[in-house]
Amino acid sequence: MRLHQANHPLISHKLTELRKKNTSSATFRLLTEELVTLLAYEASRDLRTDEVVVETPVAEYTGKTTSLPLPLIVPILRAGLGMLNGMSKLMPNAEVGFLGMLRNEETLEPVTYAERLPEDLTGRQCYVLDPMLATGGSLSAAIEYLFRRGASDVIAICLIAAPEGVARIERDHPNGNVTVVVGEVDSHLNEKGYIVPGLGDAGDRLYGTAGPLD
Repeated sequence: MRLHQANHPLISHKLTELRKKNTSSATFRLLTEELVTLLAYEASRDLRTDEVVVETPVAEYTGKTTSLPLPLIVPILRAGLGMLNGMSKLMPNAEVGFLGMLRNEETLEPVTYAERLPEDLTGRQCYVLDPMLATGGSLSAAIEYLFRRGASDVIAICLIAAPEGVARIERDHPNGNVTVVVGEVDSHLNEKGYIVPGLGDAGDRLYGTAGPLD
C-alpha cells in the first residue's frame, strides 16, 4: 500500500473551510467537489494510456489516450456521491460503479447493503471515493471487493484520514496494488470512531440529513 498525502496550499485552504462547523451544506458540497478534482489530479498520475496519432491543423501528432478497459470510479454510498462530480470532471470518459456500505455502530465493521458494479473488472484501474478514512473498515472491504472481481489496482481518494485507518489499509493489503491519496492525515479517532479534529459526519454535512456514520 502506498500513501500519498497531498501538499498544496489550495488543498489546505479548502480543507480548512470544509472543517468549519458553520459551513453550509451548499458550500460544503462545492468545496468537496473542488477538493476531489485537485486530489484526483494527484491520484491519476499513473493512469494507463496508449499512444494515438491525431491530425492537428498543421501536422500529425503522436499523443496519449486513456487505455482500455476504461478506469472505473466507485463512490462508496452515501457520502462518496458528493465526490463523484469532482472526479468525473477530471475523468469524464471513466465508467462509474457504486458500493453501498455503512458501519455497524457497535462493532464499527462495514456492512454492504448495495452494489452496482461490472461482474468482471479484469485489468481495470478502480478509483474509490470515500471522504473519510476513519477506522478503515469500509474502505478495506471495498478494496477487497474490487480485487475479488479482478481489478488490477485500486486508488482510493479521501479528503481526510486517521492514522488508525491508514494502518488498517496497510495491514489488510500489504502486498496489493493499492494507493491511498488524502488531503490531510489527522490526529486520531475518538471513542466513537470519529476522526479528530475531523469535520464531523461527511454525509450529513453534504446533504443535511440524519443518517449512519460515514
